[in-house]
Amino acid sequence: DHNDSIDAAHCAERAVDEGVVAVVGSYSQHSTSFFSPLESAGIPYIGGYGVTDDEFTSPLSYPVNGGQPALLAGLGEQLAKNCGPVSLIRPDTTAGDQLPVLLDSGLKALGHPRAADQRAAEDATEYSRPTQQALQHATSDQARRGCVVPALGDRTDTFMDSFRRDSTKYPKVRTGTVVGSVDQSRIDATGGKSGPYEGSYVTGWYPGADDARWNEMRSVIKEQAFGDNRIDPADVGVQTTWIAYTVLKKAVESLGSGEVTPLAIRRALDNGLKVSTDGLTPTLRWRFEDLIGAIDFPRLINGDVTFQVVRDGRLTPARRGFVNMSRTLENAE
Repeated sequence: DHNDSIDAAHCAERAVDEGVVAVVGSYSQHSTSFFSPLESAGIPYIGGYGVTDDEFTSPLSYPVNGGQPALLAGLGEQLAKNCGPVSLIRPDTTAGDQLPVLLDSGLKALGHPRAADQRAAEDATEYSRPTQQALQHATSDQARRGCVVPALGDRTDTFMDSFRRDSTKYPKVRTGTVVGSVDQSRIDATGGKSGPYEGSYVTGWYPGADDARWNEMRSVIKEQAFGDNRIDPADVGVQTTWIAYTVLKKAVESLGSGEVTPLAIRRALDNGLKVSTDGLTPTLRWRFEDLIGAIDFPRLINGDVTFQVVRDGRLTPARRGFVNMSRTLENAE
């Protein structure tokens, strides 16, 4: 969709015109543009990236992860165990207003004070002032090392440039972030072990990219897309797409010799089809009783996250297994 709302609508209209049975594994910020055409045609949307609220509200959406809500709530719990004062740097926008609520839900679950909510311009070219304010708050408790959470989307790298310069005076302050804002390629590009992300706490949806459970996906990429370096097996968008195609494959197989239509796919998923992803997620199912009771995210079924930390320039597990954030999201104010 070229990150354009009109192009996103055209993509959906093309899907309708060509009679597709599902839209799978897509990434787009413009859900308000593409969901209406899909819903009008009854086309299910499987395994979006989890960046828009519509993915967790549309009855035709079948998310495979907990999206940004689960990541931020999980990051709150991860930081509550490891940090003193926490500062959140986020856009001064309506969408940005939701971020402190989700982060604070995780902090509050473990009895940690709320994060300092610091608004910043969404289109700023540098963030020296917010950086200084965040660092000062993070060091306000001499007994516990503080943490700074940049949640500025495409401007996170710009913030980290300012943070790299100013944090030399505050060597004990760490950052916290979520997969999508940072990945291994970004850590490498910003200096690896000597870069600003060293020691950062990171919350993700899935096991680490080096986990053996991704071997089948890697084999398929090697066989079907050999030499295509646009497809990075460490990218969470690629990983989400793999899981989404697993869901579609299971749904089609469940139909046997029946006709594969959008309605047939939706009925299979709505009627309790269980989808195993070989441990990459919990078993996925979209019955009404499987939905998490989070008021703002009624289609959310998978509240599991993973805790990671950057050690020696590599994203590594901070603890084994998944942490379920369902209860925390249900209790978010």
